[in-house]
Amino acid sequence: MNAVTPPQQPSSGPAPATTPPRTTQGTQRTQDAPGTQDGDSQDHNHDHEAGYRGPATLEFGGEERAVDVELRGTFQPVDGRYHWYGRVIGAPELVALLGGKRTAALIRTPQGEARGELSDPDPWDRYRVTGTSTPPFRVPGPNDPPPVA
Repeated sequence: MNAVTPPQQPSSGPAPATTPPRTTQGTQRTQDAPGTQDGDSQDHNHDHEAGYRGPATLEFGGEERAVDVELRGTFQPVDGRYHWYGRVIGAPELVALLGGKRTAALIRTPQGEARGELSDPDPWDRYRVTGTSTPPFRVPGPNDPPPVA
């Protein structure tokens, strides 16, 4: 039995605007908030995810390792804290050194540093990094100029 699909009705309102993520200088990433509709002019800056990809240093258990990381985060209004997370990119020596165990670490990037936790490496030996605090990367503020595309 064939299903019949009704024809699409044209919409009377504007279509929602979507904008792809923008990148600046290859390290800082932000995403535009969705377009506004029906006179909604609220600021949606809390929806933006800031991020960092690049070199970092991990300090843990008396060790210090240079690594590459991909991090991002967002402010969570429910608990009023900034949650950041990401992965250490391709660091099989960490898996060998830590044996796949969780460990507290200081993560330092050229933009800042923060305490977090290394946990659960994935099948590609990328350790997960999480933290709840000021992140180890710069978070754009509402008065910052938009990134250059």
